Parts: sequence; C-alpha cells; structure tokens
Amino acid sequence: MLKSLFIQNFVLIDNLDIRFDEGFSVITGETGAGKSIILGALSLVLGQRADAKSIKNGADKCVIEAVFDISKYLLEPFFVENDLDYDAESCILRRELFSSGKSRAFVNDTPVPLSVMKELGNRLIDIHSQHQNLLLGDNRFQLKVVDVMAENEILLTHYHKEFIHYQALKSELKKLKEKAIQTKQEEDYIRFQLKQLSEARLVSGEQEELEQEQEMLSHAEEIKGSLYKITELLNGDEMGGLQLMKEALSTSDSLEKYFSKAKEISERLRSAYIDLNDLASEIDVMKEDVEFNPDRLAWVNDRLDMIYSLQQKHHVSTLDELLALQLKYENQLKDIDSFDEQVDILSKQLDSSYKELLQRASTLSGQRKLAADAMSAQLVKMVAPLGMPNIRFRVNIIQKEEPESDGMDDIRFLFSANKNGELQPVAQTASGGEIARLMLCIKAMIAGFTALPTILFDEIDTGVSGEIADKMGDIMQDLGTKMQVFAITHLPQIAAKGKEHYFVYKEDMPDRTITRIRKLTNEERIREVARMLSGASLTEASMANAKELLQM
Repeated sequence: MLKSLFIQNFVLIDNLDIRFDEGFSVITGETGAGKSIILGALSLVLGQRADAKSIKNGADKCVIEAVFDISKYLLEPFFVENDLDYDAESCILRRELFSSGKSRAFVNDTPVPLSVMKELGNRLIDIHSQHQNLLLGDNRFQLKVVDVMAENEILLTHYHKEFIHYQALKSELKKLKEKAIQTKQEEDYIRFQLKQLSEARLVSGEQEELEQEQEMLSHAEEIKGSLYKITELLNGDEMGGLQLMKEALSTSDSLEKYFSKAKEISERLRSAYIDLNDLASEIDVMKEDVEFNPDRLAWVNDRLDMIYSLQQKHHVSTLDELLALQLKYENQLKDIDSFDEQVDILSKQLDSSYKELLQRASTLSGQRKLAADAMSAQLVKMVAPLGMPNIRFRVNIIQKEEPESDGMDDIRFLFSANKNGELQPVAQTASGGEIARLMLCIKAMIAGFTALPTILFDEIDTGVSGEIADKMGDIMQDLGTKMQVFAITHLPQIAAKGKEHYFVYKEDMPDRTITRIRKLTNEERIREVARMLSGASLTEASMANAKELLQM
C-alpha cells in the first residue's frame, strides 16, 4: 500500500508531500492541471527511465520518494536476495535525478541498480493506463489470469521444478552425444597415440637412470682406470695408504705405555683404518663391475632416443608428462567405450522426467479448463451492465505439442460485443473502451484470489459516461475493499465513489506556475463534483446533484 509520496523539483512541482489512505481514492483536476506530472513522478520512483528535462527549470536536483506498507506482499525473500534491509511497514523507494543527466536509485536508503527498483516497483503498484490495455491481447498475460483464477500457484511451482530438471537432463544428454560424436571422430588418433606410448613401456624415473648409465658406459675405460689407480694408492705394499696407516697405528700403540693420549690417537687411527680398508674393498668391486659394454650402450642410447622423440612429438619435457598423457588417452578411450551406456542411462532419466512433466502439465490443463469456464461466465456477468449487454466471452485453450515453461496450454481470450458476432481474439475485435472495461472487471475478479499490488487506473473511464460510469465506479469501490485503488478520472459518477478525494491544480506565482495536490474536505469535494457535473460555473442544481452522488 502506498502510504505517502514526496516530490521535489519535478517539472512544475516545487515541493509536494502527501499522505494516502487504504481503500478506493480518486484523483481529479482540470485538464492540464498536472495529473500526468504526478503520475510521471510516481513512474520514476517505480524504476522507469529518467530524463534530465524532468527536473524543474533552474534546479540542480530532483527527488522523488514513496513510502509503502508491504506487510501483505511476502517480499522478504526479495530483500534478502538483493541484500536490502526489510521493513514491512515502511519500505522507502527514492529516486534522485541530476541536471547533469545522472540519476540514483535507493531502496531503504541502500543504493540499488535501476533494474532492482523496477522489479520491486512492479510488485508494489500496477499503473493501469490505456497503454496497458494492450496487455489484454498478450497470451502470457491471459495465461497468468487463468492461473490466478485456478489458484495454480503450487501446481505451477512443482511443474516449474520438473521442467527445469527436464531441461537440464535434455541439455546434458545433448552435450554428451555431441562429445561422443566428437571423441569418436578422434578415436583412431587416440588409439594410435596410446598404442605408441603403451608399447614404449615407460617407467617413472627411468629417464634419469638411463641418462646416468649412459654417462657411465660412455666413459667406462676412464672410470675403470681411475678406480684402479685409487686401489693402488690405497693397497700398495710399501707406500700404499693402508700400509702407511697400519704403521702409524702400530707406532701409536707402542706409545700408550709412555703417553696417555696415545690411546685416543690409536682408536681414531684404527677407526679410520677400518673405514679406509672397507672403501678400498668396495672400490675394488666397483672396478671389476665397470666394463665397456657397447651393446648395452647402444640399447641405452636407443631407449633414450625413443623417449626424447616422444617428448618432442608431444611437446613435453619430462617422462612423467608422457605418462600423464598416456593416462589421459586411456581415460578418453574408457569414456568412448562407456558413452553408449551413459547415453542410455541419461535417455531413460529424460524419458522418466518427460512423463512426469506431461502428467503435471495435464493436471495444470485440467485446472485451467475448470477455471476458464467459471471465469468466462463471471466476466460476462460483470461486463454486461457496463454498456455491453450482448457480450460473449470465452477462454479458448489449445494444447501445445511440447511442454514449455508454463505448461502445454495456449490461451486465447475470444470476444464479441454483439449477439451474432463471431468470437475473435480480444486484441483484434474489441475497441479501446471495451478493452478498458474488460480489464477493470478482470482485475476485480483476480483481486479475490491473490494479494494484488496497489492499482492506479489512469483515465480508464475514457469514452464512457452516465450509468456505465456509475457501474464502473461501483466495481472500483468494491475492489477498494480488497486493496488500495486509485482512479484518475474526469467523471463525477466515479469521483463520487471514492473513499478519499485528491485534487490536482495549478497555482500561478509571480514568477512561475506550480502544480499542487491536496486532499479535499467534504465541502470542497461537493464543489469539485459539482464542477465536474456542470463545468466552471456552479449552480444550485449541480451542487444538489453532487450531494446526491456523494450521499451527503
């Protein structure tokens, strides 16, 4: 519910701060008084595009702020999703426009993208103008109306969930089949590469070991000679390292009875002698093991050449990368071999989801058909007194070939204003005035089934008068018992039905003209309705007529 509206420096408005009440309120004023200006300001705070020309001449900044009670709209998830503070009784939408062309939008003092403000605004106020009458010919709008009348919200939620699941499976299966085709086209190439790598029988760490063995085999004679020399230096009979160390140990042992520290020297020499003797034995074995083997060297060279060739071919630098590539090819072949199984499993899941989707769509269709019949009868009953006594109306439901996001039903509102006229789609046959009356009655009907946002009828009564206007006023008045309703009108019959009456007018100042709006007192209201009845000059008859309309 719109609680208040503040406008500053917008077109002809200096400062406007007005409060609104629940129920049905009317807004009147002479042509050109500025009703469209107020409507334009309200549209901006609901997220419509801004124009710097809207700023009052001479001002640098324009501010429009609307306060709403949103306690009945179940909008808390929207605020959580958009990281906004939630205040059910005082939700503030503010729009600031600057002469530079920039604008800012706020929800509860938090800056938001215009798209967020517009999405929220669409849930708070439904501005119903002659332009919006075009919606009546939109099949999506027609379907929404039928679903509201059928109270299909829960069924639609379940259907949407299954539809999303079905679409996901369908997409996954398509991608899997495309991948299978693409991979199978590469199968020969993959098998060839894998065969080559597998036949190489690569082993992690092998390359480093082979490179070391290659170095040893290539320098075998040099290594053997050096090891032989070391052995001679250690084991020589007269000047060998071991013989000299043995003599040093013997000398140290003989000193022990004269020199106490000689024992420590002897122990260290004995330990060194043992280590050096072991080393000499090991070197002697190594010397015998080192042999120049041209066959083995040729095999090692061939093996390394094969590894280097594979690395160059596959653009890698290590043997482990070749092994990783081999594993990748093995996995790809496993996928190729299992594609048929995967496709079969997904196809069965898709078939199961499709059957479930058809079942849910069928349930939706059944509910829609029941609601369509009831709606058609009720709408004819409501619209007939509004100057269309011979109206015929039918909701035509045609089943689609495949499920879509909203089910399998194609909805068409068929209409004829004449007894013998052929039923045709509303948009093709109904006049603007007829569509306006149809929309009024449709919104009055669905208000009984769901919590609608505040609705503002902008001159929906254009082209009607007298008794018909009176009956349209009754419908708006009744609608006002279920929700907040505003009607901008030029008809006294409708103006008299409002619970509250707001008057828009222009006021000439010494240097400018400004637009104002105020809530009328009972006496002012009588005079305004009388003016609407008789024009500028008020008569006793028009005043009496106004009091009668207002039941005062």
